[in-house]
Amino acid sequence: MQNRLETLESILERLRASIRKSGLKNSKQREEILSVLYKSGTHLSPEEIASEVKVKDRTTSISSVYRILSFLEKENFITALEADKSGRRYEIAAKEHHDHIICLHCGEIIEFVDPEIEERQIKVAQKYHSKLISHNMKLFVICQKCQKNQTKSPNSSGLPL
Repeated sequence: MQNRLETLESILERLRASIRKSGLKNSKQREEILSVLYKSGTHLSPEEIASEVKVKDRTTSISSVYRILSFLEKENFITALEADKSGRRYEIAAKEHHDHIICLHCGEIIEFVDPEIEERQIKVAQKYHSKLISHNMKLFVICQKCQKNQTKSPNSSGLPL
């Protein structure tokens, strides 16, 4: 898990200010979704988020969660990661820059930072007379656990071992 750039309380304060600026009513569900993502420290699906939020508020619907996630992403409180065909997973945006390794079989997501890769990307941009503003690297893999499982059972995925 990467270091946090903000505390949960400072993120919630920014959220409240953003809601006021947009002329919306404050919503405990928005705050609870941010809290769930912040405390999880991982990448959660909308269904996983809804399940966690329902512990405190049984009236939460999955459609409300999707609407709130869309708002939070648009306002840059969270980021979405399309890991595989299972859909989007979300994480809190207030983290230091990191890249992702994603297993195509089990969906496990590992965050990493590699200073050599970061430096190399800047050099590549400079080579093309450009200034690197941002990047998003995703490495798609078959993790060690899934590789071991593949050797124990026939390869039904059609993917090479």
